[in-house]
Amino acid sequence: MSPAAGFVLFLLLTLAFIALAVLTGLRALRRAHIPAVAATCASLAVTIFFAERLGELYDLGAAGIVTPIHLTLAKVTTLAYLLPIATGLATIRASRHRKLHRRMAFSVIALTVLTAGTGLTMILLAERLPA
Repeated sequence: MSPAAGFVLFLLLTLAFIALAVLTGLRALRRAHIPAVAATCASLAVTIFFAERLGELYDLGAAGIVTPIHLTLAKVTTLAYLLPIATGLATIRASRHRKLHRRMAFSVIALTVLTAGTGLTMILLAERLPA
């Protein structure tokens, strides 16, 4: 599978799993929510793999300041996924953490959208390397 096709496919799959995680989380369907979160993380890992392969096809330096902003944001966002996981585990033990978990989950979703936006901008501004 080409890096571009793999990236698009797994990005869409990741977004679908995020939507499923949100839906099951808001409805407190733990038996479905936990696998949806796991699938989101796995799909995100594959998306990142393909994003890195896609980046090798472009002169990302040509995108200017967008590249370091995106790469920093991508690292922060990836690490931020640990926050809703940790608060989710805390919520399983004590339901009083539910509001914090929800805030962390939606914050990570917002970071994910921002990261995707800066990544798209970076690719659009970058120059494709000759084959």
